[in-house]
Amino acid sequence: MKLYSYTLNFSKLRLLKNTKLSSLVTCKHRFFSKENENDLDIPMNYHDVPSQNIRNFSIIAHVDHGKSTLADRILEITNTINIEDGKAQILDRLQVEKERGITVKAQTASLFYKSKTNDQLYLLNLIDTPGHVDFSNEVSRSLSACQGVVLLVDANQGVQAQTVANFYLAFCQNLVIIPVLNKVDLKNANPKKVEEQLQGLFEIKPETVLKISAKHGTGVDNLLEAIVSRLPAPITDREASFKALIFDSWFDKYRGAVIMIFVQNGSVKEGDVIVSVHSQITYPVKNVGILRPTEHITGTLVGGQVGFLTCNMRSAKEACIGDTLHLKDKPVEPFPGFKPAQPMVFAGLFPIDQSMHGEMKNALERLTLNDSAVSVATESSAALGLGWRLGFLGLLHLDVFSQRLEQEYNAQAVMTAPSVTYKARVNSKKIIDKYGSNEFFFSNPVDFPDPTYIEALFEPIILGTIITPDQYLGDVLSLCMDKRGIQKSSTNIDDTRILLQCYLPLNEIVVDFHDTLKSLTSGFGSFDYEDHGYQESYLTKIDILLNGNVVEELGMIAHASKAVNLGRRIVLKLVELIPRQQFQIAIQAAVKGKVIARENIKPFRKDVTSKLCGKRGGDITRKMKLLKQQSEAKKKMKMVGNIEIPRDTFINVLKR
Repeated sequence: MKLYSYTLNFSKLRLLKNTKLSSLVTCKHRFFSKENENDLDIPMNYHDVPSQNIRNFSIIAHVDHGKSTLADRILEITNTINIEDGKAQILDRLQVEKERGITVKAQTASLFYKSKTNDQLYLLNLIDTPGHVDFSNEVSRSLSACQGVVLLVDANQGVQAQTVANFYLAFCQNLVIIPVLNKVDLKNANPKKVEEQLQGLFEIKPETVLKISAKHGTGVDNLLEAIVSRLPAPITDREASFKALIFDSWFDKYRGAVIMIFVQNGSVKEGDVIVSVHSQITYPVKNVGILRPTEHITGTLVGGQVGFLTCNMRSAKEACIGDTLHLKDKPVEPFPGFKPAQPMVFAGLFPIDQSMHGEMKNALERLTLNDSAVSVATESSAALGLGWRLGFLGLLHLDVFSQRLEQEYNAQAVMTAPSVTYKARVNSKKIIDKYGSNEFFFSNPVDFPDPTYIEALFEPIILGTIITPDQYLGDVLSLCMDKRGIQKSSTNIDDTRILLQCYLPLNEIVVDFHDTLKSLTSGFGSFDYEDHGYQESYLTKIDILLNGNVVEELGMIAHASKAVNLGRRIVLKLVELIPRQQFQIAIQAAVKGKVIARENIKPFRKDVTSKLCGKRGGDITRKMKLLKQQSEAKKKMKMVGNIEIPRDTFINVLKR
């Protein structure tokens, strides 16, 4: 194998005797063969690439429009990796992503591309982003490290809700947008119709739209040429002091936090001492490199590049997304801070056994480093013990987080029923002294204020965007009205599809709205939403009682008009979920002390009269005595018996 530089031998190894291990790792990656790098004229040092030949971009699209498949083709065409038969979605590395077929974590890959137009070598930094609305925070922070985006639209399905949201997300950050139609090779694809949709909604000219098939690689070469010709190079000053933006992080059990950075100015190398503007903590730089898409140590990152950095950062609180890094004693003007992700759904998390609390805490800290959108606060429960109150961006986010916690850290936990954040205005002096105001926020039904002190209650409202075929419009409007929605506007995208905007209470859509919408529209409807503040509402608390004892973890908050139906539905659901005992279990739903629904779970029954002799079962007095003894024993057992609630009951109780 022919090397660019020289072959290491024993005499050269003597010179490296006192070299640091990190430097040896760097040498290992700098000596590569032309054959391995697919005959591209790649510079020996990545920092030699001029800033005008760097392009940083993201792929954004609605879910299942082919983002990860396009990323595969780009990596394959640029000879970055060889994709084996049967393998797809190389950048989807998490087990939950492979099982569900969705992207939940943005992934970065640096690759080299030699332009056929000007014969120059370009360094492309690609970020593959999620498409589901729950993970829009991943998209937002990925765009902060980019100068342009590839807006991918399925030529068969057309513009959908998340396409609209992602377009305006990129548009508001003044990024250059390359519109691309994917899956043009499908029999039902209608590129001309989708081009008209793009022109009508976003004023995108049809002649600027590229047509590709990511699966077969058709047109991807033209897309790469468009990336290097249409997208601008990052604005950077490599002679200035080092300044970098943290836009992502993950946890490595041997190295601590691995942070992804975009270097705006200057350079950073192994051995430098850097400072976090947010925490003012000093760190020695251990490793610096890029992702291709696996880690590739370069030793240095310079202005305009995107790469990773390790520096003995051990805490999730230290790796603050949106933070600015600079060299010690060389302060810089920090980047404008990210708007922090606002959790929409809250749930309690408790270990199955309190002896596992320490292990659960460590697993939670490591996973929240990988997913900074999750908010964490300690919480205690009389039934479940010490745990945490977690905030998520949506129900899918909650479900994925719970699955990752179990798969990646083997942490078995109880997750309570999800709820949203409410606001209360009260006239209680005790509460005013506690919160410093007569208004306070709460997400846990346990914190629902005493009705005698309530002046007003407020619930969060969202502005929902629904795109649906016109034949399903009546069913969709009925669904929105059933969820207490108010229509804002209705726009015809084309001859067959309508864009509908409605104001909806968040607690009405957080559980099963998306699933119901997909069912009503035969899978063709799409949904996206954004926060729209708080609105006064008539809310009440539903208490769930088992044999007269209130189970706080099953309590929930609902609109008064829906309390009876919801209480009845939950009671019927609990009958299916709670296992039978040796004694009768009475399940009740109550509002302000008044029972609005009740069901009984029958006990296991043993025929105590079977041992009596004779054809008629023995003397009647003997039979009645045995039955009375059994009845008294069951009453006593009911008083002292514990009702075991399966750990998945708390989240399954609200699922359809």
